[in-house]
Amino acid sequence: MLLYTFRRLLQAVPTLVGVVVLIFFFVRALPGDPARLYAGTDADRATVEAIRQRFGLDRSLPEQFVYFVGGLARGDLGRSFRANMPVKDLLARHFRATLVLASIAIVAATLLGIMLGVAAARRRNSALDLGITSASVLGISTPSFFLGILLIYVFAVKLRVLPVAGSVSLKGIVLPAATLAVASLGTIARFARSSLLETIGNDYVRTARAKGLDPRRVINKHALRNALIPVVTIVGLQFGFLLSGTVIVETVFNFHGLGWLLIQSVEARDYPAVQGLMLVFALQFIVINLVVDVLYGLIDPRISYE
Repeated sequence: MLLYTFRRLLQAVPTLVGVVVLIFFFVRALPGDPARLYAGTDADRATVEAIRQRFGLDRSLPEQFVYFVGGLARGDLGRSFRANMPVKDLLARHFRATLVLASIAIVAATLLGIMLGVAAARRRNSALDLGITSASVLGISTPSFFLGILLIYVFAVKLRVLPVAGSVSLKGIVLPAATLAVASLGTIARFARSSLLETIGNDYVRTARAKGLDPRRVINKHALRNALIPVVTIVGLQFGFLLSGTVIVETVFNFHGLGWLLIQSVEARDYPAVQGLMLVFALQFIVINLVVDVLYGLIDPRISYE
């Protein structure tokens, strides 16, 4: 297992190198002058040039790239133009909020998704199956910004039981977490249903049924564990998407996480902050994929990495 993990980490190095190069040049392709935005529209040329020198924007692109890579090698992501603080401290401040939000959303989506998927598979082609499948498609198809605004209108404006703005608190996290969880819940439910239906058709499941075992025991003990492998894959991907794709939901609820920070940083052309955010998003997917691969061996002992 350790050797496999080490090999996977080595395989991630070229990916990270490509991500670093793309991030650097993509950020600088954004229209707008960070120095001008920082100084204000009424600032004179001398002030703008002084700010450009202060941020190192007066250097050539190759020089800026070498400086950026050198900082990464030292664990330095630079200093935010907008917040005037180290980017790593800025990311740490907002990462906790996004991690809590995404974790609550993925746990709720996984538990409910598997339960609904199993219920639909056990009663295939029934009214319950049709209802769960239709609700899953509806949840996947509903835009998150529309669902978020709808939940705000119902629970914050009309019923007044939950706050409009999101926050890391018992009440403040409910609406943004529910908005995030809906699409993932529908996806996980559909995968759980299809995977379980495929597993139920295997010989060992039919043999267990022929022995007269309780149908629930056949599903829960024999079929469900093997059916979870593709579900674990989609859960890992969904968690990665939630961690890096909360931009819309966090903007709708004014939830100060990484997604909200990305919007603020892009608007201010805050190059170091945008670079740090995109690098964190890429690292999240690499780590999550590695964790998912390790979980395969825990779920199915037949899988060996050596």
